[in-house]
Amino acid sequence: MKCKVFINSFVVAVLLIAFGTSARAAEMDSESKASFDTVMAFMGAVGSGDMDTAISLMAEDMVWQNEGDSAMPWIGPWNGKDEILAFLPIFGKNFQTTAWENTDAFALGDTVAVFGRMNGITTHSGKEIGEFSFALRAKVRDGKVVLWNWFEDSFAVSQAYNAK
Repeated sequence: MKCKVFINSFVVAVLLIAFGTSARAAEMDSESKASFDTVMAFMGAVGSGDMDTAISLMAEDMVWQNEGDSAMPWIGPWNGKDEILAFLPIFGKNFQTTAWENTDAFALGDTVAVFGRMNGITTHSGKEIGEFSFALRAKVRDGKVVLWNWFEDSFAVSQAYNAK
């Protein structure tokens, strides 16, 4: 009986420690919170078409990196605010987002990570991609986004873009 009580107490203690650590890990220091808020504001501005806000959150030397099939006109890298501002309408003309959900997001210092699910249609072919996952690694300096490193299921996107 003493052994059962000890094991139960041990399990409860481990769970309390684990939950306590998770709660502390979820709390961000001021730099992390500022980076997180900047990236989320930039993401929201671009997604809603609020280009004035998006531009105000971009560093002059920002890099937007998309990997994938170079036949798709939004594959980067795009270096500097001017190149990115020229690229964004190209992306908007060629890709229509039909679903978007951020499932996880966190920051540590100047780095922010966002993970989620999305779907879209490539206007080049008119084909729906199908739901796919994405990941973003962003960096912030002095309240401005300096890196937007986008990862997606580029094979599925390319298949839809190149469909006949």
